[in-house]
Amino acid sequence: MNQRSMAVLEPHTVAAGVNGGHSLAEGLRTQRSGAAQSALWRILIVESNAVEAETLARGLRRHGHEVDIVATGSEALRSYTDADLVLLDLELPDLDGLEVCRGIRAAHEIAVIAVTARGSELDRVLGLQAGADDYLVKPYGFRELMARMEAVMRRARPPRPVAAAITAGPLRIDAGTREVTLDGEPVETTRKEFDMLYLLASHPGTVIPRKLLMERVWGDSWSRRTVDTHVSTLRNKIGAGWIITVRGVGFRFGQG
Repeated sequence: MNQRSMAVLEPHTVAAGVNGGHSLAEGLRTQRSGAAQSALWRILIVESNAVEAETLARGLRRHGHEVDIVATGSEALRSYTDADLVLLDLELPDLDGLEVCRGIRAAHEIAVIAVTARGSELDRVLGLQAGADDYLVKPYGFRELMARMEAVMRRARPPRPVAAAITAGPLRIDAGTREVTLDGEPVETTRKEFDMLYLLASHPGTVIPRKLLMERVWGDSWSRRTVDTHVSTLRNKIGAGWIITVRGVGFRFGQG
């Protein structure tokens, strides 16, 4: 096993004057008392190293949490909306972890903890600036991870306010009147078309995963064909350049 794959399993020593840290293996053997037991969360582990991911998942499940594992950034962007908390490794095989973090944060207020071997001060700053709620460097102790998770979940942030109207060049989308204009001319849209366009325009440059788009606009009543049909119809009304397809992930707002 290489050095990186062992990172989570090694003991982590904390600063002098504080009780010694605990390895992840020790954490797996530790049973927390009922009074200290945290609320049960749905946790998404984004980790390309299968050994690390499975070891961490076992510990979290023993504490009663529901855990899913994905190994790539693309999978993370398709899956995170089902979770309460994302544990995000920044070393991913397909996408930079910072970009994944930015994508999640731009579209959702879900809690994100970066869990990574990148340990420099600059790495920490970049991770927090990308939207991570906390940053934990490998190797770490399982108890420390649990404490940080609890602290992050206590600080769950309220939904951010959204502007009533969005203007992008000649395109204006007014949430107050639910009107769309292009070059000053009104564009007739259905309720679902407006909701979809406004959601994309609210996060310019960010890929909105197809599943999130479906859930936000259609709730429980949707199909892949429904989304594609609405995208096609809306493109015919305002131009194809305003809605860009990102194959295998979802859609993003374009520049017309």
